[in-house]
Amino acid sequence: MSDISWLTKRPIAHRGYHDMNKLVWENTLSAFGRAIDNDYAIECDVHLSLDGEVVVFHDNDLRRLANQEGFVWQKTAAEFAALKIGGTKDHAPTLKETLAFVAGRVPMVIELKGIPGHDEGLVAKVGALLEGCKGKVAIMSFDHWLIRDFSRYMPDVPAGLTAWGHQQQEIEAHFSMLAYGISFVSYAVEQLPNPFVSFVRDRLSMPVISWTIRDQAAVDHSMAHADQITFEGFEPQKVLVA
Repeated sequence: MSDISWLTKRPIAHRGYHDMNKLVWENTLSAFGRAIDNDYAIECDVHLSLDGEVVVFHDNDLRRLANQEGFVWQKTAAEFAALKIGGTKDHAPTLKETLAFVAGRVPMVIELKGIPGHDEGLVAKVGALLEGCKGKVAIMSFDHWLIRDFSRYMPDVPAGLTAWGHQQQEIEAHFSMLAYGISFVSYAVEQLPNPFVSFVRDRLSMPVISWTIRDQAAVDHSMAHADQITFEGFEPQKVLVA
């Protein structure tokens, strides 16, 4: 495994360093610029557009972020560029646009969002965009069918499992993903600790980041059971891991 100690060196701004969608909205270039200005790593979410481009957007549907009816897979990249996120001047950028904007100034953790029947080619497209990109980048997903393709299309990119749950069947499903070359885990903070996270940290020396941290109490809980935080809604103390 390549050195991924950079993943835990600084807090990770959840969907960029937004202000809980008051003036600076999530997954926009404004949120990413604010993270860069404050020296935070960036987490962002990506989907495939109707025309097969990788766009930075969290939800499956458009209502919350763009006040429109419809689904992310029904819009082209050009239509995403015309969307005004939260009624602001910001649009929904492509991943290509985002990578060029960040330009390696801070690390990025890219979460791939699967939609069965509408995500074919997502992993390959992200892999092509990450070839030769500047800076530190990792990928992750909740979706096991996407993770199974990570090593095929991005063998040299650190790959993670995004996860939650504490029931036995959920934990067993997480363990099954260890067969697919993941190198870190991102876990829901309210479900720490658990046997899976303890195993990957203690037995495999695999870094674990947590989500989503919204206050100092959650920072303290996370740092007792994980190696770094993914945060929003406040400015955390900048915990550096030696």
